[in-house]
Amino acid sequence: MNMDRTTVIGMVLLAILFFMFFWYTNKQQQVLADQQKHIADSTQKANNARIRPEDKAAAFTDSLHRDSMGKVSAAGNFVQSANGIETLTVVENDLLKATFSNKGGALKSVQLKKYKGLDSMPVMLSGGKDDKLGYTINTAPNQSAETSTLFFGDAQVTKNGDSAQTITYTLSDSGGQSITHQYVIRTGNYMIDWNILLNGADKLLTANSLNMHWNVELHQQQVSRVYETQQSLVAYYYGADGFDYTSAAAGATATLDKPLDWFSFKQQFFNTSLISKSKFASGTAQMTLLPDSLPQLFNASASMKIQVPSTAQATIPMQLYYGPNEYNTLKDYNNGMENLVNLGSGIFAFVKYINRWLIMPVFNFIAGLIGHYGWVIAILTLLIRGVTSPLTYKSYLSGAKMRVLKPELDGLKKKFGTDQQGFAVEQMKLFREAGVNPLGGCMPALLQIPIFFALYSFFSSNIALRGQGFLWIKDLSSYDILVHLPFTVPLGFGDHISLFTLTAVATSFLISVYNMSMTPTQDNPAMKYMPYIFPFVLLFVFNRLPSALTWYYTVSNIITLGIQFTIQNYIIDHDKILAQMDAKRKEPKKVSKFQEKYAQVIETQKKVQEMKNKTGGKK
Repeated sequence: MNMDRTTVIGMVLLAILFFMFFWYTNKQQQVLADQQKHIADSTQKANNARIRPEDKAAAFTDSLHRDSMGKVSAAGNFVQSANGIETLTVVENDLLKATFSNKGGALKSVQLKKYKGLDSMPVMLSGGKDDKLGYTINTAPNQSAETSTLFFGDAQVTKNGDSAQTITYTLSDSGGQSITHQYVIRTGNYMIDWNILLNGADKLLTANSLNMHWNVELHQQQVSRVYETQQSLVAYYYGADGFDYTSAAAGATATLDKPLDWFSFKQQFFNTSLISKSKFASGTAQMTLLPDSLPQLFNASASMKIQVPSTAQATIPMQLYYGPNEYNTLKDYNNGMENLVNLGSGIFAFVKYINRWLIMPVFNFIAGLIGHYGWVIAILTLLIRGVTSPLTYKSYLSGAKMRVLKPELDGLKKKFGTDQQGFAVEQMKLFREAGVNPLGGCMPALLQIPIFFALYSFFSSNIALRGQGFLWIKDLSSYDILVHLPFTVPLGFGDHISLFTLTAVATSFLISVYNMSMTPTQDNPAMKYMPYIFPFVLLFVFNRLPSALTWYYTVSNIITLGIQFTIQNYIIDHDKILAQMDAKRKEPKKVSKFQEKYAQVIETQKKVQEMKNKTGGKK
């Protein structure tokens, strides 16, 4: 006891000594840090005092001079284009407002008129200070420059008779070589034609290769930054080889090592894409995820190569797309860009056909009649549940038959005890005699899987829902917020609580409890907790999903509860079922080959087990 007390006192004293030591050391380090900061500040002030304003101005001028001389040197024979004043030209149609710059003769930014951003202003695609789009040219022997650094001549804007506008920039050198950038913007179109005309292409390009570079800032466009990044990707289309992509949820780098028609920086509802009508030979593209503190979501960049015919005159036809991920809009271009709308991917890629051929046409038809998307979703849900109701009825009928057989099943369990194989054989005979399919209740649950993932993809990618309000919801394409939390709950829950998530989870819980109450046997202890586990999991899964999906799930659950109650209480007649099963038992039995083989296997295993039991303990 004395030793214990001594040990405790020693440990306490040791802890106090450690505390005193760390406290004193930390205090000394803080004093030292303050002293070092004071010395650094004093040194900086002294240096600033020694540097006169005129010296600062001279240094700045000298820096500008060196930069200017560097540009002049790189410009080579295009020396007149090395320095200039940036002039912006705006061209509009009914869908977008495009701003062009004489620096690089390039498209600088695009504003979409029909869509609002988080600041309630029109969505801005591109327009960052580091954005650029250009390619390398030979400006003189052993000299090269990026077109994005050179100043083209003044913009020439012409209006065509087909409601199109053409803006043209030209860059010429002292030897007669020239570069022309021609952009065509058409009414009712997000696609901008971009034609590059090279006079002296054999000298301007090395090895007949147009090496293009593109940098573009991608801004956050949705409330949920996390969910938007999960829906973002680098996408590319290989023509006959089809569509492919690299997820950008944590950033992405794609190596494009074979000819492709286009590539795209795709966000949840918008994309910026570059299309080559003569194909890109190869390239790389990447999206770098930016910190949450910035309004930009990604920095995107690409380096692409286009092979140009070895002639003096060359035209490179290209296109730029700055616009929405709207399925029909993209499909009209007939170049595979409709694949950017994620209607199903991964192991559930097959659900895109359910969306394209069933969900989308029905949804658009109802929307054309009603126009209020919250009620469109409710009616769509009612139709889906109506179509699947025959299977639901068969499921409940199978469950009712199982309940009728419960006394007999309980008798078999008592008879066979721990002999599971014997019980399985007799259970199968009982099911066969009564005409019961023990898997009949699984069909609606299995059918719900592709339907759920089809609607998950559809509601997550349907831009028509973006900004559409319903009840207390401001945007059906994002989660609704009942409560903002002062902290972030892990496992994907987030920093908020969604009301529609709560209604979806609550109705799922009611369905689980109801189904468990109607289940004839619950011998598996884990099954007793499923009504509580499954809704709890849904709480974390649903809280960041679009409210369109949780609203659908809520309505679907309410309809399911109504169908269950109606079928169980007003349609299914248990006495009639019992009579039918008795009649079924008296009919001649037809056994399928599968049932016959399965019964043989069970019987063989039973005999083997009986032999083991008889010889047990004998050497």
